[in-house]
Parts: sequence; C-alpha cells; structure tokens
Amino acid sequence: MTPILLFDAPQAPIDRKEILRYAGVRGEALEIEKLLDDCLLEIDGKLLSRVCYCELPVHKSGNEIHMGNMKFQSSHLSAHLKGCNRAIVFATTIGIQIDRLLVKYSRISPAKALMLQAIGAERIEAVCDAFCQEIASKHALTSRFSPGYGDLPLDIQTEIFSLLQCQKHLGLTLNESLLMSPTKSVTAIIGIKQSKTSSIWRKA
Repeated sequence: MTPILLFDAPQAPIDRKEILRYAGVRGEALEIEKLLDDCLLEIDGKLLSRVCYCELPVHKSGNEIHMGNMKFQSSHLSAHLKGCNRAIVFATTIGIQIDRLLVKYSRISPAKALMLQAIGAERIEAVCDAFCQEIASKHALTSRFSPGYGDLPLDIQTEIFSLLQCQKHLGLTLNESLLMSPTKSVTAIIGIKQSKTSSIWRKA
C-alpha cells in the first residue's frame, strides 16, 4: 500500500496586494482596506493548512502515463514530466469555514463575499506554495499540474481522492460533478527530477 504522508504548512503572512488583485481591486481606498481588515478578522484562526500526499513512480509510453495504480492519457502532463521518474500527488484545503461565510455573506453583503473569495484564493495558494517550497528543499521539481489543466482529464480527481483518502485526512469530498468541497482546495501532481534527500515527514 502506498504510504500517505501529512504536512502541516506554516501560516504564511497575508499578502494584501494579492488578495486585492484576486478581488479585482485597483488603486487604494480606505473603505476597501477596512472591508479587507474586517474579513481577515472574521476568518482569523479558522482556516486549515494541511496537505496529504504520496510519492509514486512515473512510467510513460508516449502520452500514456502510469503513476502507481493510476493510468491516464495526457500529452501536456507527459511533456511536463519530462525527465521525471517519480512524482508527488497531493491534496490540500483551507477548510469549510470560509465556505460557510461565503454562503452567509452572498445573501447580505456581496462585497464581503467577494473579498472572502479573494482571501480564500490567496490562502490556498499560500498553502500550496509552502508545501512546494518544503519539497523543493529535498528534491528538484517541476511546477505543480492539476486535473483539468491542458488535456489532463478532470475525472482523474476520483482516482486521486481514492489514492490519498482525502475525506479521511482532510475532510475533503468530491461530488458527482467532480467539484471539491470545501471549495478552496487543490489537488495536483509535481514531478521529481532528482532526489536530494529522503522524505522526513510523518505518515498519516
């Protein structure tokens, strides 16, 4: 059985400029800054930063890719994994609390809901970046590649969820339309070009 590992990402500093970019805000305005402050205060201490992942061998035959027990076709991922004979498959989420706030404020304050969406986008990217930086201290890597990018079929999500036991480790589920819940979640594949040291993270 493939061992599933866990990584608790450190809380990265809030990138206010990135949040405002996600929100489509240009320029500066006191009311926007106040709205952002209010939203950050409301989600303070309520977000997760856990990753579950595993390392798998990669075998390619043209555009057909075998990773552990998974098999799929993707010319784009095949090119992305050039020179890689192993890969890391991971999933992460910032949790359900922000989704609950989005439901609440979508009815009573669309502006606040928009800002919370932007905060969620910035926070999940920060978790992914922290995880990738940690791996990069031990391996030479490709960038991450998610289901639905290019010609990589979205339906491999079902195999990734089964492989990583996402519900057990993260409380992360997948519906029949292949949408993840919580919504601010990511699954991805990272190619390993060259091992530096063995993994030191704990098993789930």
